[in-house]
Amino acid sequence: MVTRSLVAAAPESAVSADETSISDGGSIMPPTKTNRSDGSAGSPADARAFSWLTPRRARWAAGLLLAAVTVAVYMPAMLGDFIWDDDQYVTANRNLRSLDGLGRIWSDVRSTPQYYPLVFTSYWMDYHLWGLDPAGYHVVNVLLHAGVALLLWRVLAGLQVPGAYLAAAVFALHPVHVESVAWITERKNVLSGVFYLSALLAWLRYYPLAAITPMPSRGLAHRPVFFWTASLILFALALLSKTAGCSLPVAILILTWWKQGRITWRVIASLIPFFILAVALSLVTIWLERAHVRAEGSAWALPFAGRCLVAGRAFWFYLGKLLYPSNLTFIYEKWIIDPTRWWQYLPPAAVIAALAALWLLRRRIGPGPFAAILFFAVTLAPVLGFFKVYYMQYSFVADHFQYLASMGPLALSAALLTVVLRRWSRLKAAGDAGRPPPAGYIVQGAILGILAALTLHQATIYTNIETLWRDTLRKNPSAWLAHNNLGAMLLDRGDLDGAIHHLSESLRFNPTYVLAHNNLGIALTTSKDLAGAARHYREAMRIQPDYAPAYKNMGSLLMNQGKSAEAVGYYRKALELRPDWSEVANNLAWILATSPDAAVRREDEAVRLAERAADLTGHDDPTVLDTLAAAYASTGRFDRAVAAAGEAIARASGAHNAQLAAEIRERLELFRRGRPYREPPPASSSQP
Repeated sequence: MVTRSLVAAAPESAVSADETSISDGGSIMPPTKTNRSDGSAGSPADARAFSWLTPRRARWAAGLLLAAVTVAVYMPAMLGDFIWDDDQYVTANRNLRSLDGLGRIWSDVRSTPQYYPLVFTSYWMDYHLWGLDPAGYHVVNVLLHAGVALLLWRVLAGLQVPGAYLAAAVFALHPVHVESVAWITERKNVLSGVFYLSALLAWLRYYPLAAITPMPSRGLAHRPVFFWTASLILFALALLSKTAGCSLPVAILILTWWKQGRITWRVIASLIPFFILAVALSLVTIWLERAHVRAEGSAWALPFAGRCLVAGRAFWFYLGKLLYPSNLTFIYEKWIIDPTRWWQYLPPAAVIAALAALWLLRRRIGPGPFAAILFFAVTLAPVLGFFKVYYMQYSFVADHFQYLASMGPLALSAALLTVVLRRWSRLKAAGDAGRPPPAGYIVQGAILGILAALTLHQATIYTNIETLWRDTLRKNPSAWLAHNNLGAMLLDRGDLDGAIHHLSESLRFNPTYVLAHNNLGIALTTSKDLAGAARHYREAMRIQPDYAPAYKNMGSLLMNQGKSAEAVGYYRKALELRPDWSEVANNLAWILATSPDAAVRREDEAVRLAERAADLTGHDDPTVLDTLAAAYASTGRFDRAVAAAGEAIARASGAHNAQLAAEIRERLELFRRGRPYREPPPASSSQP
């Protein structure tokens, strides 16, 4: 049967392995020899024309071609900007600025959003090479992805999988991987992928499962312990890049069973340190998702039955996107999971049935298909809904979740296509006197061309954050995160109507989204709807009592209305939640120093707060220095008030803020006359 050839050694073909330009794993490239299909030899001139193309040179040429095409299709991404979450990982990450920060990346598991120290070390190196120019970060991501594809080719070729080069090319050019490559934050995937496959290659040197190109046996390199140690170290590096790579020891067991039909105790014993590493670092990730990233609450509250429903549906979703990569988007619609609906049990039941069928058919079609799909399921397991992942508050699925797992189905599909085309070519050649038809190359080339075009288009979506959010909303109008983030962008731009529309839409799809309430409050404050703004700030505080920005913004709204006494309580709460918030400390100090109501003023506390705000801002913010001067004056320390006011004027003038400088000069004259500054009494206004 055709599919039987997917299991063991590479099958015979009209273009056999030693006749191709790549001597291991098959190729989409035409043969380098000129033997005709009827057994007649080509001309001596033909032979001489290809005599320079040895298998080794062909492999290098094919690898360079694959890397070059990968770089070309990702050119739009390399010209792109930073996007969502890249601020936490790169642009606003203070750890990247110094050697002390590099030490914290490794020693403090809470110093970064996730404990993937190798990824943040790579960002640290990027920062010190090209600062905050996004092009350098993008280039590194693309090159790492190309490296993963090349390593996949070598692994599959070593395992004698038909169509190994085709599988690697499909992996490199598949649009489902654009999210992992074009998104700087997802360097986790591509870096982990490099070490994951390198560890697997080293393992296959330690415990060969098929014919692999031999390595020179000089020094330690010929000893099995060398390759076992190298594999373990590379696996640890993969886990320190992303713990999704924890599936490697299970993958090795699957490959061993596939190629040898059994798993020996030697293999199990050799993998024990791998399992220990995988479990230990996976537990760290699970703990950080709950304790640090805060993946807790109703958004993640699903019973076990519900998680099984998510897993079954996600399995088919990911497989479908690999086979038909249409309508790819940054945030997919989040499914409504209801264990009381019988039809929602069909996807997980179908997964079990498919695996059972492949298992029962293994003697007829070989164990390869079962092994490939089992690898897919096992590698997806951490992101199938059984564990709390922060991103799953937005959607249960994401393209970047299946970066490593996709290798199984893609390799299986490439092998199946290669075998079918070889059989078809032999049948056609048997009836022709000439060469085999080039249809096989045309089919494979067409597939890769379509994938390259789709990837090129998908990469343009990631060129900037606004393009990304608008594309997301076009494909998923219920993406409340995209509505909020686009609304916040429009608010910064001054488009109040657009901002209020998208922020309101965000709350329509998620009424408990605190950030959207806060942002809509800011938009309504700007549009002078103070009552509406206060309502959204209070709702944000009700939903999440420890959300400091809502308290700060409510305090500022009251302060600007002259309701200083009411503002004080909100500012105190915001400062309690975020003690190092210089803006809140400054605002509270201003009220306590300058309020016209003596019952509100707390002059000594105002000085402490103003000094703290000045320290936090490096004595460089003219507004904070103005507050510090007013606080000193309120306690009668006019000499210090004059000095602070003079410094504030210098900073304001240096920042070309003439209006602020003029206001500070007026207060400076008061201080020189030995008088403190007091805010004028507020005009009467209605309660927001």
